[in-house]
Amino acid sequence: MQTQTQLLDGDFILIYHVHKNKVCYTTDMKRQNQSSVVEFILLGFSNFPELQQQLFGAFLVVYLATLIGNAIIIVIISLEQSLHVPMYLFLLNLSLVDVSFSAVIMPQMLVVLSTEKTSISFVSCFAQMYFILFFGGAECFLLGAMAYDRFAAICHPLSYPMLMNKRVFMKLVMLSWASGVMVATVQTTWVFSFPFCGPSEINHISCETPPVLELACADTFFFEIYAFTGTILIIMVPFLLILLSYIRILFAILKMPSITGRQKAFSTCASHLTSVTLFYGTASMTYLQPKSGYSPETKKLMSLAYSLLTPLLNPLIYTLRNSEMKRALMKFWRRKVDLHTF
Repeated sequence: MQTQTQLLDGDFILIYHVHKNKVCYTTDMKRQNQSSVVEFILLGFSNFPELQQQLFGAFLVVYLATLIGNAIIIVIISLEQSLHVPMYLFLLNLSLVDVSFSAVIMPQMLVVLSTEKTSISFVSCFAQMYFILFFGGAECFLLGAMAYDRFAAICHPLSYPMLMNKRVFMKLVMLSWASGVMVATVQTTWVFSFPFCGPSEINHISCETPPVLELACADTFFFEIYAFTGTILIIMVPFLLILLSYIRILFAILKMPSITGRQKAFSTCASHLTSVTLFYGTASMTYLQPKSGYSPETKKLMSLAYSLLTPLLNPLIYTLRNSEMKRALMKFWRRKVDLHTF
């Protein structure tokens, strides 16, 4: 990258950044650098103009289903005292993360699909990236904590009250949320410290790190090393720990005397692993190499997998296959019916 400076009137300095055949102009006033880009253009699915209405309808239905499903879990667990145990309190936190994760991405995407307003301000893009990383990082650690909880409950049932007491539970939940804050703060501030050049078009559905990084008019080599290392620690390590936990759980299931019990446990574990693999697999493919050679359409589909499908599937997987949740839901429903009756 070549950089040249030119003194203008007053205290302004015009800085030319030449990088990858792109020229970026930034101004320095008393050494305060600011990018010339004040807003970005989210392209979304603009390559398929004939599908805009159909995509809007499909994504709206999925978004509403995600909100309703996760809201039901939050309300049921909050109101039902019998569900105030680590397993369900972890699930409550997961639903909070999922509904927030969807709320960060989906409304903006629906606006882009339904109107011609595809611009997003520099500050709004920063905020969206921050909260995507915040909730995404929190979910990575939270899923790992939930796997440890199930491992302790199934493989060490006698020691479970000591292994997963209230203090341990609170530490794991606080660590998950704090990790999300740390990941989001470091990565977002680093990305937006780069100068940005024209064009300002983000060929993606949201302001995620990889597509925004492609617009940076600077050498991002060190950031890419950080992104690779951070993704291994934040995504791959929890995923491997989850797999190891489930392997131990499966061995414990094989020792069950009841064939029906084994089949039910295998079915539940398979559902959990499907959701976990979908989330971690697509997220790792996106963030391990921020400037990977995947096509923009492929990146959009991978982003939809962990930002749209996973928050939708989690309520179905963790609720419909859980007898205690179904009983609590029916109890809540009967209570509402009785109130309306009288």
